[in-house]
Amino acid sequence: MKVPESNKDETASAQAGGQQYLPNIMRQLFWSFFKIGGFTFGGGWAMISLVERELVDRKGWIQRTEFLDLLAIAQALPGILAVNMAAIMGDRLRGSRGAVLSAFATILPSFIIILLIAIFLTPDLIKNNAVISSIFMGIRPAVVALIIAPVLTSAKAAKIGWRTAWIPCLTAFMISIDLGFISNPILYVILGAAGGYAHFLVTRRHIRKQ
Repeated sequence: MKVPESNKDETASAQAGGQQYLPNIMRQLFWSFFKIGGFTFGGGWAMISLVERELVDRKGWIQRTEFLDLLAIAQALPGILAVNMAAIMGDRLRGSRGAVLSAFATILPSFIIILLIAIFLTPDLIKNNAVISSIFMGIRPAVVALIIAPVLTSAKAAKIGWRTAWIPCLTAFMISIDLGFISNPILYVILGAAGGYAHFLVTRRHIRKQ
């Protein structure tokens, strides 16, 4: 992972101490999540790619494997994924103040945009406006790409190969068919955690026998 020169000292501090002092971190956190919140179309899943690019690739504040762990926690918690993710990432970097600031920065652009739409545009005008409809038609494929991109990088970081690819594929299928509790994503997060713990116990027992 290539980290810009200006962020090398910050990266080392973040990786070593979690919530240690980073120069101008609060201002950078606010600006980073404000940009992410302002350019995220399609919900929290579309935001994952932008957060990963900003915090992992560009800033180098968080390792990719740790990013996946924090993402799993954000998904398991109740509430909006985008806000959960921002709060967890902010807490990881600057404690409770970072969590509040990151969540606020993520929400603020949407609040401003919705406020302007409520003042200047009506639902009928948006629905019947050919220009706006065309813009959103072009945005939809981009949203799909934003969702797929972090899936590929996450699969690589999680060391998912041909032998284990059936697990996420089957899970995605079960969630998509909408069968009530069976399609609840939290169920599969819990099952995944249980499976990981079981694998740990089996591995430890095997090592002790040796």
